[in-house]
Amino acid sequence: MIPNPLQQPHPNGHTPPPPSWYWSLPYVAVALFIATMAALLWLIHRQDEEEQRTTLINDVLWMEQNFSFLFERNNAQLAELGPDLLGGRDSSAVTKARVKRALDPENGLVRILWLKEDSSLQGSEPPYTDKHLVGESAGTFPSPSALRLARALGRPVYSDAYAVIDNQTQFEVHIPIHDSGRHLGTVIGVYSTNNLLTHQIPWWFSERYRVAITNNLGTEIAAKSKVSPLSSLSYEIPFDPPGHGLNLDVTAYRSEIRWIPLLLMSSLCVLAGAIVWSLWQLRRHMQRRQAAEQALRSEHAFRKTMEDSISTGMRARALDGTITYVNPAFCRMVGWSADELVGLRPPMPYWPPEALDQALAAHSLILSGNAPSQGLEIRLMRRNGERFDALLIEAPLIDADGRHIGWMGSMVDISEQKRAQELARQQEERLQATSRLVTMGEMASTLAHELNQPLAAISSYITGCQNMLAQGPMPEGELGDIFTKVGKQAQRAAQIIRRVHAFVRRSEPKCESVDINTILREAIGLVEPDAQRRGVRIDIHLTEPLPWVAADPVMIEQVAINLIRNGMDAMAEAPRHERVLTLTTRLQDDMVLLSVADQGRGIPPEVAEKLFAPFFTTKAEGMGMGLNICRSIAELHRGRLSFEAHPGGGTLFHFSLPVQDTDA
Repeated sequence: MIPNPLQQPHPNGHTPPPPSWYWSLPYVAVALFIATMAALLWLIHRQDEEEQRTTLINDVLWMEQNFSFLFERNNAQLAELGPDLLGGRDSSAVTKARVKRALDPENGLVRILWLKEDSSLQGSEPPYTDKHLVGESAGTFPSPSALRLARALGRPVYSDAYAVIDNQTQFEVHIPIHDSGRHLGTVIGVYSTNNLLTHQIPWWFSERYRVAITNNLGTEIAAKSKVSPLSSLSYEIPFDPPGHGLNLDVTAYRSEIRWIPLLLMSSLCVLAGAIVWSLWQLRRHMQRRQAAEQALRSEHAFRKTMEDSISTGMRARALDGTITYVNPAFCRMVGWSADELVGLRPPMPYWPPEALDQALAAHSLILSGNAPSQGLEIRLMRRNGERFDALLIEAPLIDADGRHIGWMGSMVDISEQKRAQELARQQEERLQATSRLVTMGEMASTLAHELNQPLAAISSYITGCQNMLAQGPMPEGELGDIFTKVGKQAQRAAQIIRRVHAFVRRSEPKCESVDINTILREAIGLVEPDAQRRGVRIDIHLTEPLPWVAADPVMIEQVAINLIRNGMDAMAEAPRHERVLTLTTRLQDDMVLLSVADQGRGIPPEVAEKLFAPFFTTKAEGMGMGLNICRSIAELHRGRLSFEAHPGGGTLFHFSLPVQDTDA
């Protein structure tokens, strides 16, 4: 067998694609077929038009000949009537019958006049009147020029067409009458163009064509037509006789569609088109199939490479939980090979024994289709016994027919992420504790002075008591009063120390039901000595009672102290009588709101944009972490920290916390 040069095997074993011109052959064949069919249709249409035009010309010539025969017959008939009409025998019954027959509508004549030798009117049938004339024709009937010309030539002469009433047009034929060489007079026949078209155009002609008579100006003066669309096929010939610029304009009506040839041609075109379309679709199908096979191979190789390279574990399971596929990342994550895992059913070897119930519950939740879209956190076990935390996200596995055949899961090892989150949480706690220590360090001198007062009082009371005892016995009542005062001062010192210790000590965050007003009073007790030293008056407006909130009391107290001290710092340059800090609590939209308003200079816009950014501060010795920590504490408690300009000047900070759910 002779090998096909287009199908020579490629050195790598694959059949090379055919050259580009090979696929252009169907395009060329389609173009040639369409061109051939178009040429055939054009030739058929052209031949049909030629046949219609030939038929039109023949019919028009027949009509012209028919008019010529009519005029010649009427002229002969009028010439025969002339001697009788002009010889005084116009009143005889025979002559009247012949005149009536000449005026038959089929002949086109509407009036016959006979004039004497001196051109005066001798008689008319029907009786003559010029009331039917209009325009310039009035007073010029019959045509003097046609009358003189007919007498001079001695043969029939036709006049110009002229308009009459009712949009009619007429013309005359003048026939001179001679007897033995002597001119007896003239017989005039009056034709109506409308009557000629009405009675001389046969019905079959009217069905095919519209016939019109136009004058030398191209104006239509008479027509016979029906309500049908016209075609572009028309023919015009001179209407002679009568001549004088009159023309016959014949236009064919649009012919009916010849269905049989059209259906045959259409069937041939449809059949040929169907064959070409089938061949074309077959070629496209072969191309698409080859392209699909190549795309499938490329896609399979791409996906295999992608699945082998990603660090996310992929696992497919059937509806009964049987593992049907795992990628290399999943195998590396759990320590078992794909051959060992595919086909296994629960319980899986990577489920830790101590968390078997939890893993089985998660497995059932996924198979029921109720797994959360954000995924499940689950604890798994590697082959070497090491435990790790994983985030598992499952999605339905749909086949090519749209059927749900299993579940496709992606698994990410989040052990490092959880360790990083725990480390960040610990660092946040240390930072908050450090911030509280810094706050206490800044207020140390004030607290020391505040603590020194009760200690000095206790020392004074003890010294006075010793001096009085040295002088002799003291009354028991007086001694009891001294001890009572000493106890009060000791309680005062202990309360200061307790507040400082509760504020600065490090402890695990805890969430409990607290009263925001109680926490605010504790915070005021810590900062009140510092406020007195700075000359700041603290006005308190607390709404009692307020719903309790679920929060860590130390963190909330830290926020309150930071906001109070920031307010006092903002008024450092204000006159002492204007240093008023207003603290307000109220309930607003299921949120407990703490507002701190100062009378400082306010916050410039460029500072407001970065106010909560870490390490941003406007203080010379500030860390820039106070408000950042306060906002973190607010967000941790599902609350909000914001600020705005105070209507009376300064800044107004709002710290809000959600009301505790009583059903919890």
